[in-house]
Amino acid sequence: MNDKGMGLLKKPFKFGYTLMLSMVLIMALLVAACSSGSGGSNSTASEEAPATATPEASTEATKEPAGNADGSPLEQALAGNYKGTKVSMFGPFVDVDQVKFEESIKAFEEQTGIDIQYEGSKEFEATISIRIDGGNAPDISDFPQPGLLANFVKSGKVIDVSQFLDADKLKGNYNQSWLDMATMEGPNGSIMAGVWNRSSVKSLVWYPKKEFDDAGYTVPKTWDELLALTEQIAADGDPAWAIGIESGAATGWPATDWIEDIMLRTTTPENYDKWVKGELPFTDPVVKNAFEKLSQIWLNDDYVYGGRKSIVTTAFGDSVTPMFDHPPKAWLHRQASFITSFFPEGLKSGEDYDWFYLPSIDEAYGNPVLVAGDLYAMHNDRPEVRAVMEFFTTGESIKTWVQSGGVIAPMNDASLDWYPTDVERRMGELVKNASTLRFDGSDLMPGSVGAGTFWKGTTDYISGTVDLDGALKEIQSGFNN
Repeated sequence: MNDKGMGLLKKPFKFGYTLMLSMVLIMALLVAACSSGSGGSNSTASEEAPATATPEASTEATKEPAGNADGSPLEQALAGNYKGTKVSMFGPFVDVDQVKFEESIKAFEEQTGIDIQYEGSKEFEATISIRIDGGNAPDISDFPQPGLLANFVKSGKVIDVSQFLDADKLKGNYNQSWLDMATMEGPNGSIMAGVWNRSSVKSLVWYPKKEFDDAGYTVPKTWDELLALTEQIAADGDPAWAIGIESGAATGWPATDWIEDIMLRTTTPENYDKWVKGELPFTDPVVKNAFEKLSQIWLNDDYVYGGRKSIVTTAFGDSVTPMFDHPPKAWLHRQASFITSFFPEGLKSGEDYDWFYLPSIDEAYGNPVLVAGDLYAMHNDRPEVRAVMEFFTTGESIKTWVQSGGVIAPMNDASLDWYPTDVERRMGELVKNASTLRFDGSDLMPGSVGAGTFWKGTTDYISGTVDLDGALKEIQSGFNN
């Protein structure tokens, strides 16, 4: 709601006007009661668009939704009813991401008077368990790994947000797949464990466009062409790939993304789903084949900047730097859409850098796309916390972040015009045209695997401390924990 709308809500009325307004409202209610049994299908504001903190939605905030005479939590917040309250939030956003997140919530905080106190940590995965199990849970947690969240849902330590969020608004503002992925099993049945806010498109290979074009390199359309390009760059005297998987306690997660993308390109979507659930073990030849495909690139010192040994010690955000030296010291980097946040300042998308789709390997499996996202879960049930959770279901909650680049909004009310470049708008088209769309597998696996043995076992294999068979057994053991 804008300042003008807030002023209208607070403006006092004289007695005469109040009496006249009451009579008008009574007549309006009588008319509404007479028309309610007509059986018509007139659209309501909630069906057309979810409430947001935009000026357009602020007019809807003054209306009373059916079954709630006081309005939704977000509407109450926009009316100033929770001014002066505080909502704690804990998540993995640090450094640049934390700045962008805090900028995205600033207008909401100013409009509502709710102070969202965000705390970010690189050790989120390890710390959140200690805090929740120790009875010190934040009001809201940001889980990049839904599989890790599922553990807390099973133990009854997560609020079912479907208790207060409007189901029709959610269905209107999210593709059903997002809602399905937020549904998890609690101790008393399935619940909606949270809401999706930030998302990213994976299956992207980034490159320094101007230098790439000047060198005469061609964007590959198949896996064989990708390997040929890798060899061509090596023959020209440079390692093709910039790769780093160091990420504190989460070291290894960038490697799991590669494996997931390769799995989608070498087996059926059904096998991928079985693999995520633990029904297709890591020791199966289908999964081992994906690791062997990865090894074609990662274990060749001529193909990787710094060689194999540097992969596990190079921070994933720093690994892109060699692509932007003059001339480049590496040329290719496979990573999700958010990686542009780690690019040097002053670069122009579409000119200094661009991306191409990680090519398919087996034509039988089409052109699959891997996606990820952040699922915000609620641990403490207070009105102001409900309001913040409802706000996070709106495109407005991530608008400035989308405008700054590096993220994709999963909400339908997020305009394509918000994306700052054609490079990012093309990501939306990639997802739309994908023959198969699947969520990041490690994020869906049980936390003991997806945020545990999958990271560690893959890291051990890349570092050379275990062979492939040993690593696969190590990873699979996580399903037994």
